[in-house]
Amino acid sequence: MSKNFNTKARVALQDIKPYTPGKPIEEVKRELGIDDVIKLASNENPIGPSKKAVEKMKDAIEKVNLYPDGTCFYLKQEIAKAKGVDNSQIIVGNGSDEIIKLLAEAFIEPGENAIMADPSFSEYDFAVTLMGGSLKKIPLTDTFTHDLDAMLAAIDDKTKMIFICNPNNPTGTIVNKEQVDAFMSKVPDDVIVIFDEAYHEYAVSEDYPHGLDYVKDGWANVVVMYTFSKIYGLAGLRVGYSIASEPLLSWVYRTREPFNVNAVAQAGAIGAIHDDEHLEMSRKVNNEGAEYIYGELADMGLPYVKTNTNFIWININQDCVPVFDKMMKKGVIIRTGNVFGYQNYIRVTVGTMDENKRFIQTLREVL
Repeated sequence: MSKNFNTKARVALQDIKPYTPGKPIEEVKRELGIDDVIKLASNENPIGPSKKAVEKMKDAIEKVNLYPDGTCFYLKQEIAKAKGVDNSQIIVGNGSDEIIKLLAEAFIEPGENAIMADPSFSEYDFAVTLMGGSLKKIPLTDTFTHDLDAMLAAIDDKTKMIFICNPNNPTGTIVNKEQVDAFMSKVPDDVIVIFDEAYHEYAVSEDYPHGLDYVKDGWANVVVMYTFSKIYGLAGLRVGYSIASEPLLSWVYRTREPFNVNAVAQAGAIGAIHDDEHLEMSRKVNNEGAEYIYGELADMGLPYVKTNTNFIWININQDCVPVFDKMMKKGVIIRTGNVFGYQNYIRVTVGTMDENKRFIQTLREVL
């Protein structure tokens, strides 16, 4: 009997790097033996989930002996009301990550390519590479925004899709409506444009463009992705959804597994989607926190990028890894910029005001 596993895996897997999530609070407590830990690494909502979502989830727990609604009918019905679209234009996934993967499974053949900004959300790379495709990564501009002209120039006869993370993760920047309109006018009809708008509810720029407008205007090659993980505070449930034309989604549905979104998650999302009070409070906490952090960073002489999200991209003018380690030992978890290719940057989630003050105090001590 062989003691070694010698069977070769798929070739495409050789190019995949596993995703590295932000350090969990419990792991840091366990590793360092400290009790007072805050996490500002994964862009979670610091005020928690909507109370309406929690009530819906409590009711759903009593029925988990039953399989969930396999079509997410009632959740899609509420999404349709909120977004002004038809149920047939919606697909719900186990987080936006699953939908990214479903899109790649539906449309990427080995040898084909997709285009994304660099740095941007790493799951685009994962999904396309998994299907034997390749990524054309276009560097951000000097102002950390998508270079849409360069992305257009990168399109060739093997290009199947373009990912536009707007606002962008990890930089918090946007491309505006004028730029996106000009870009869309030149994209070939057979190239799918995916607007990842996970953070759009936090956007403060008046010229922020909503990808949904293109879907409503009849663009058959546009997909818009949303999530309940960020402003809705339901990251632990893993619920995301996309809106697109019915013909496009008909192919994506063929790659979707049955019962992909659990019953408690569906219930929580139904409770959260119309809780405008929770959304407004989340925006208020975020905007006030960002302004506080901006002022402190300016006082420290640290360059930063004004954000349209719930995180801030900061140049600390030194290697981020030792800073990350020292801050973690003081119970403050942040995200290092080296994972995005920027050794002197950190990404910090805007927390409660107490958390923001602790972050600034700890950063001052460490620097």
